[in-house]
Amino acid sequence: MPVLRDADLAAAFDHAARGYDTLAAANPGYHAHLRRSARRLGLTRGGPGPRVLDLGCGTGASTAALAAVLPGADITAVDASAGMLRRAARRPWPRSVRFVHAPVERLAEAGVRGPFDAVFAAYLLRNAAAPDAVLASAWRLLVPHGRLAVHEYALSGRAAHRAVWNAVCGGLVLPVATLLGDGPLYRHLWHSVVAFDTAGQLAERVRRAGFERVRVLPLPGWQTGITHTVVARRPSAATKEAGR
Repeated sequence: MPVLRDADLAAAFDHAARGYDTLAAANPGYHAHLRRSARRLGLTRGGPGPRVLDLGCGTGASTAALAAVLPGADITAVDASAGMLRRAARRPWPRSVRFVHAPVERLAEAGVRGPFDAVFAAYLLRNAAAPDAVLASAWRLLVPHGRLAVHEYALSGRAAHRAVWNAVCGGLVLPVATLLGDGPLYRHLWHSVVAFDTAGQLAERVRRAGFERVRVLPLPGWQTGITHTVVARRPSAATKEAGR
């Protein structure tokens, strides 16, 4: 089955926005996993707040995780779905959090400019038509030694983990989403994971984008082997010049 892209995907998220948080809350560990990945950025708490870019923020679950882990951080949260951002806007937010409606390919046009101390991308890359371009943009927006955390459904490559994913999506998530009228989006989400990189391939993609100290970190619970955090950092300018 072909997956959704660009305007079609944004429209599907717009339609699903009203029930998205309810389905996410039914996923054991969903919010705790996002906070764990936010901590894995390794940013120091206290002192001047870091500038953090939250790519693909959706209804703000990833933004809330960043705000909880990094109180005082200056967070710019971006998403291509106006419907998802309207849901995010209903939450109370610190003044240091702002939301921007823009596809990740057009950040500069929307006034999003670096440098940032960290980029957080949750459930984004497999939905991007050009994931390598997204990583290249993240690299450019980071300060030297700036941190990247990619929180993603990226299967381990083991048949057992793929079987669990297919069983959960086909037996539970898709039937409920279909009753809510959002079957096309969740069918896309199911198959986009199967078609996307394994965790190891995702880490290699991040390395090819020019990042260093790339690590793949598992997440606990039923999503072990299904969801991972890939953390990395942008090299210093001197390192980049030396590698040319």
